[in-house]
Amino acid sequence: MITVKILINSIEKVKKFTSILGKEDIDCEIIEGMHIIDAKSIMGIFSIDLSKPLQLNIHSDNKEILQKIKDYIVEEP
Repeated sequence: MITVKILINSIEKVKKFTSILGKEDIDCEIIEGMHIIDAKSIMGIFSIDLSKPLQLNIHSDNKEILQKIKDYIVEEP
C-alpha cells in the first residue's frame, strides 16, 4: 500500500483528481479524521473538509500512479 498527503482544494482539482483515479483499476481511499472516503467518489470527496491536506491510501505497490497524481501530492512518501 502507498500512502501520500494530497491537496485537492478546488472544484476543478476534485474533478480532475477523480477522473485520473477513475481510469485506474485500483482501490484507494481518502482519510480525513475518522472519515474514510472512496477516492474515486466526487460526492464523497465534497462531503469532507478540503481546505487542508488529506491522507490518500492506494492499495497497490505500483508507484506509477504517483506520477499521474503528482500535481496533488504535497508530501512525498
